[in-house]
Amino acid sequence: MATKVITGVNTRWSYANVWEPKAMEGGKPKFSVSLIIPKSDTVTVGKIKAAIEEAYRDGQSKLKGNAKSVPALSTLRTPLRDGDLERPDDSAYANAYFVNANSTTAPGVVDANRNEILDKSEVYSGCYGRASISFYAFNANGNKGIACGLNNLQKIKDGEPLGGRASAESDFATEEDEDFLG
Repeated sequence: MATKVITGVNTRWSYANVWEPKAMEGGKPKFSVSLIIPKSDTVTVGKIKAAIEEAYRDGQSKLKGNAKSVPALSTLRTPLRDGDLERPDDSAYANAYFVNANSTTAPGVVDANRNEILDKSEVYSGCYGRASISFYAFNANGNKGIACGLNNLQKIKDGEPLGGRASAESDFATEEDEDFLG
């Protein structure tokens, strides 16, 4: 399927809601993750652009709806976004693209050896891994475009947690330890 993409291993996960679905703006609860892709990962970026174009071609009749013609891809909302332009104050999105992927069904989540991850604390905003995502056309409530579905996730390595939350290790790594123990 040309609309399915497996991202590179340096994709960073943000807003990782992969264990419990969350409802956004009164919508249906969904599992979701924001995938931060370095601009230097030209292979993944190229695969995503090609998949978006394929989803556009596959979804022509849906995108046309009751209109006389299919809107140009350039006029539609697409999921590949530029972090430098849309999140200039967030260093995690610097020199990167991002794609918000979601699903009504829970994604499979495995480790680097393809073993299922059961410890929910292993997956958090800031870790790195590959994502299996699919692109498709949508036309609902007057909005038309290409969306990104979340299939599965493979955690490759840990990263600095995102969201301003310090780790327990860093919170308690102070010189006052000696006074407490003394």
